[in-house]
Amino acid sequence: MAKYDGVAADCVRLVMLTGCRPAEALKATWEEFDKETGYWIKPSAHVKQRKTHKLPLSPAAIELLDRLRKKRKGKWLFPGDKPGEHLAALWHVWHFVRGEAGLGKDARAYDLRHSFASVGAGGGLSLPIIGRLLGHTQPRTTQRYAHLADDPLREAATKITNVITGKGKGAVVVPLRDRRP
Repeated sequence: MAKYDGVAADCVRLVMLTGCRPAEALKATWEEFDKETGYWIKPSAHVKQRKTHKLPLSPAAIELLDRLRKKRKGKWLFPGDKPGEHLAALWHVWHFVRGEAGLGKDARAYDLRHSFASVGAGGGLSLPIIGRLLGHTQPRTTQRYAHLADDPLREAATKITNVITGKGKGAVVVPLRDRRP
């Protein structure tokens, strides 16, 4: 994949690494990350639920922020072309990302949020944990990812039955005697 560098590309990276809404990333200020180390404190005015959302940051997200901090000054994480304003849109870099990743023309930057949740569900994370990471206030909002949590369960069931049936690695199946007279 070709490397695309720039303000919008970094914004897409933050969306991928945090599962935030693209609009939340576009409006992000340094103050939101400086309030408590290792967290993004999203103000209620920037989130859909109109409640402050405290999001723990992964090491990869922290590394991205450290890199951005070294090269950008000002209020906004992702400054726009007009002085004093934040980046207004991601479409110009999103077309590039979509093409390089082989995504369809219908793929939206917002789909990165869904991918973040899907990876968590597929990795066996609980829906309440995923919901808290995404800032959902209602469990039913996160429920759309429930079917993705079935894959790790199916994998676990397969591993267990492979051992029981002797198909697993190193499995020793001991035949049981019939105790009937």
